[in-house]
Amino acid sequence: MFGLSPFELAAVGVVAILLFGAKLPEVAHSLGRQYRDLRRGLNEVQDQFRQAQRELTRAIDEPVKSINSALADLDPEAPKDKEPAVPRFTPPPSQPDETA
Repeated sequence: MFGLSPFELAAVGVVAILLFGAKLPEVAHSLGRQYRDLRRGLNEVQDQFRQAQRELTRAIDEPVKSINSALADLDPEAPKDKEPAVPRFTPPPSQPDETA
């Protein structure tokens, strides 16, 4: 756990008991609360970035869609499907093996 061996974890536990003694539960509780608050703050920042990304994507996609629809209206013979107009690959015909 945490990249520490069991001996190292025991040493950290002994040092914590020596430093904090009877106040160890209070210290652990306050550390847990601070960690929870830190995680909440990080989640809020991540949510703000995700919201900004969604707004930016929406702001870019709407003009592109309107331009594409306007171009489609100008050229009625343009294909309406979404596939790109590239030639399909056709493999060459197989030749019989003439080793005999």
